[in-house]
Parts: sequence; C-alpha cells; structure tokens
Amino acid sequence: MNDTLEKPRALVLVPCRKMDDDDDDVPQLSPHTLAALQEFYLEQQQREGMKTSQGFNQYSVGSIEEDWQLSQFWYSDETASCLANEAVAAAGKDGKIACISAPSVYQKLKEQDGKDFSVCILEYDRRFSVYGEEFVFYDYNNPLNLPENLLPHSFDIVVADPPYLSEECLQKTAETIKYLTKGKILLCTGAIMEEQAAKHLGVKICKFVPRHSRNLANEFRCYVNYASGLD
Repeated sequence: MNDTLEKPRALVLVPCRKMDDDDDDVPQLSPHTLAALQEFYLEQQQREGMKTSQGFNQYSVGSIEEDWQLSQFWYSDETASCLANEAVAAAGKDGKIACISAPSVYQKLKEQDGKDFSVCILEYDRRFSVYGEEFVFYDYNNPLNLPENLLPHSFDIVVADPPYLSEECLQKTAETIKYLTKGKILLCTGAIMEEQAAKHLGVKICKFVPRHSRNLANEFRCYVNYASGLD
C-alpha cells in the first residue's frame, strides 16, 4: 500500500566536532546518528534471521521489506488477515480477487492456500514478480495499461490501496478499479480522502480501522460500496 503515506525523512549523517588535528579530514557521526544506524542494522539482521529460519513463509507479511522510497507501509498481521477474509467473503465461491498496491492483503490471501478463489497482485515494485504469473506490473500513472488477460469487469472484488494521499493518485487508481471490478470495491486510504473516495468511486467509510506494522502520522480508513463485514 501498497499499502502508503507521507515518506519518512531520510537518515542524515551529521558530522560532530573534530576530535583533534589528526582527524581534520575525517567527519565524525553524532551519537544520535550512530544509535539510529545501530538500530537499523540490528533490525535488518533480525529480519534476515527470520528469513533463513526454519518454517519461513514467502507469503508472510514482511517477507518482502517495505521500501519507503516507494511509499510502502505494510499492514499489521491482524489488519491484513481481516481484509483478506473480507475479500474472500465478498468474492464468494470461486471468486476472483484483484489487489492493487495492496501486497499485504495478497500475501494473506496466499497464506490461506484457498481453492475457492483466485487472486492477482497489481504492483509497481517488481520484487513481487517472485510470485510468478499472479504478479502484474502496475503504474497508476498509466491506469489502463494492463495485460490483455485482465479483462474488463472480470473480478468479483478489487482491493486497492493507492500509494499516495493525493486526489490525482486516487483518481487514476480509480480508473483501474472501475475497469477491473464487476462491482465490489474495498479501498484503503487516508481518512482525509473520504470526500474524494466518494466522488471517484462511490464508496463509504467503514467502522473498521486498519493498522500498519509501523506507526504512521496519518489516520487510515477502509471504504466500500457494498454491505460488508467491516461494519
């Protein structure tokens, strides 16, 4: 979301005062920056350790790490499960589900190993091509530049999480959603996008409040255009 908010500030290396004349040409890092770097590397080592541990699931949320430069923020495990279950219920038996910029939901759907539904993921990040034929490269700037096998109105439900909180991004993603869905839409985006979501997709806000694995500055909400289990 692709799962999808304002980007965090990049880590800035701040040189401290020089220690002595011999260090004139060697910048020193501040204690705060050193601590941030140590925390980052520790988290990275822990993630890599989980990936190599026994029982690693390639579809688990977080198996592909967030890329903040692409405005990626994964859902919490509980939220991803809730949205995946809602998509399955809405799609019905043998239903088809499309996930647009919502890899966490796709991964939870694949964890279910369901035989009663099919799913594909439309995503700009080509790392998700590891999921094979179910991966479709998607750039919201070209909303209808889609493979021929993605026929119009061929999905029982479309789950979408536009990567940016802007009307332009939402409007273009909405073109893709309306092209693919038979009718049902599950949209996840910021609470500040409520008016625009109703305008472009005819969806209404749900009581369910999605959560992310990291604390985000903006409030997120879910929107649907059908009687869902999220209320």
